Amino acid sequence: EVRRAAASGRSRSRPRGAGGGTVLLPSMLMFGVILASSGLLLMIEKGILAEVKPPPLHPAAGELSRRGGGGGGGEEAAGELDYEVLRDIRNRTIRAVCGQRAMPRSVWELPAGQRRTVLRHLLVSDKYRFLYCYVPKVACSNWKRILKVLDGALESVDVKLKMDHKSDLVFLGDMKPDEISYRLKNYYKFVFVRNPMERLLSAYRNKFGEIKEYQQKYGVEIVRRYRKNGGNSAGDDVTFSEFLRYLLDEEAERMNEHWMPIYNLCQPCAVRYDFIGSYERLNADANYVLERVQSPSFVRFPERQSWYKPVTAETLHYYLCNTQRRLIKELLPKYILDFSLFAYPLPNITSEFCRQ
Repeated sequence: EVRRAAASGRSRSRPRGAGGGTVLLPSMLMFGVILASSGLLLMIEKGILAEVKPPPLHPAAGELSRRGGGGGGGEEAAGELDYEVLRDIRNRTIRAVCGQRAMPRSVWELPAGQRRTVLRHLLVSDKYRFLYCYVPKVACSNWKRILKVLDGALESVDVKLKMDHKSDLVFLGDMKPDEISYRLKNYYKFVFVRNPMERLLSAYRNKFGEIKEYQQKYGVEIVRRYRKNGGNSAGDDVTFSEFLRYLLDEEAERMNEHWMPIYNLCQPCAVRYDFIGSYERLNADANYVLERVQSPSFVRFPERQSWYKPVTAETLHYYLCNTQRRLIKELLPKYILDFSLFAYPLPNITSEFCRQ
């Protein structure tokens, strides 16, 4: 059921089952147990997981590095231990899901459209022999900036200019099949992931609150489709609920890359990534990757821009608790592999939590 609901995202899957019961979360391994028993979607329907207090999956540990960082002490060591547990859960879950007979074993087993998508999102550094699957709204602009610096097309990650997302970048999809296969087999491969609902909210606020092109291309149509007498909208007043309704009616494989599920963008079953980094510990994980690919020591991950307004836990809480619970529950199956494979807790939208 998990595979069928998430592989294409073409329908609003509603698994049936008996209700009831309270589920305790003894440890983060619960996610692996749930997934292995194919019960995750059923638990969504019964509203059980929303009642579980999520564990601290992504501690902000300040990993020591030659590129920066600092601190120390017991909290940091505990954070690192928690993160190692999280990473082990991710690896075990990915192996369990991707080991199923119907799942793709390589990009060549993917349907043509899915293969084009993942190859279009794999950026290549031949000099440092790595592949990076970029995911919009997961710091991909900064990673593209780093790739340009490593390739000599940009002097420094701190150069102030508008990011060109096409020029001076090498995409795996532009190469010949034998060149693609060689790099997939021999290069270091990594991807960065983010809480699915947080990523969707970030895309919504950025694209419909700031980018006129998206307001005109998507916003006008969304308002016209989901709001009575919405024909006069300029597309800059799309509500979060209208955006989620639009996502429900879209096929995952045809979505814009800014809200397409990470699973569909990067195909972690068809591409065996050596490292999965977290947005929640972006600097530490990014510096780990830079050291792993042996990039020059002066290359560091860029600091967050002063104008950037991150999605806080409070902001996400506000939006989710002011959205119809039914709408969120219907949307979860479309992003279920992003939640389960990357060990993110499902959103808590119980009345008790939202009253806080």
